[in-house]
Amino acid sequence: MPLQIIHKDITTMDCDAIVNPTDSYFSGGGGTDRAIHTGAGPGLSAECERLEPLSFGEVAVTGGYKLPCRYIIHTMGPVWNGGYNCESVLLRSCYMNALFKASELGAKSIAFPLISSGTFGFPKDKVLRIAIDAISDYISNTDKEIFVTVCVHDREAFVLSKEIALKEYIDEHTKPRFRYEAHTVAMAPMHSCNGPEEMDACCASYSVSSIPTAKAPSREDLSKWIKKQDDTFAVMLLKLIDEKGMTDVQCYKKANVSKGTFWKINNDPNYRPSKATVLAFAIALELSIEETEQLLRTVGLALSHSNLFDLIVEFYITNGNYDIYEINAALFKYDQVCIGC
Repeated sequence: MPLQIIHKDITTMDCDAIVNPTDSYFSGGGGTDRAIHTGAGPGLSAECERLEPLSFGEVAVTGGYKLPCRYIIHTMGPVWNGGYNCESVLLRSCYMNALFKASELGAKSIAFPLISSGTFGFPKDKVLRIAIDAISDYISNTDKEIFVTVCVHDREAFVLSKEIALKEYIDEHTKPRFRYEAHTVAMAPMHSCNGPEEMDACCASYSVSSIPTAKAPSREDLSKWIKKQDDTFAVMLLKLIDEKGMTDVQCYKKANVSKGTFWKINNDPNYRPSKATVLAFAIALELSIEETEQLLRTVGLALSHSNLFDLIVEFYITNGNYDIYEINAALFKYDQVCIGC
């Protein structure tokens, strides 16, 4: 999964680079900045003292020191002022410049916090939207493979588009239903047996052996049945990609699926994709619910209204919203796994 959203402390991320939201002098004064300086140890502060001051959107690189990452990419996000001072543009530049710098460093994985969402006052839901837009644009327009994680602390802070409608949809399909139906059963006339001999005869007439059984298919019948099987997931996926006029690369990037996973789907006959992966391709290909169900059946899966994950994905598909990153934000908020692989 090239992009994932998780509930985790960024200082514990074992990756090539993490991004530190700081001020112009790398002070380590509060929030995530302080946590990163504390975790990295005094060597980080000593290196930061030798760096030139930052401007909004700029980045600078230091070592990771005692943290499990190789590099710390420092950036200064904008202070929220109601959205009137190009804050969104400046914030997007923080994410994009950090990604370009990570690419220069040869990093294969990078973790971001929600930049400017703490002491700088930028609304968390707006930061998340800007972050996933910037990251998805970068992933879609580069040939380099990089695994991006967005670390957040507060699931409840996010306001998602259509959130009220989504909650109503979930409530409608998950509230308990109790139904009692009376059935009239026709009883066979009672029969009294005169003596043990007549009872044995009655019981014999209702023996298990008298119940008709379905005819087992012959070997020839079974082989004909197997030949009628549907296309495999890989075959159907490639057909759909062609029908939609997409390239393979466009499809797996839009699906938030790695190149390695796509290779396995098409080359490893024993590889069975997860439901999250299948649904990621359904979203990328903008399939209807019926087409999505058909794609799921190729790997023996189905959507279920008893599954919150399935309900959320179904809600977005039925409403024609195929923004995989918005869907993943909703899944994250409801403590579900993200789509992709």
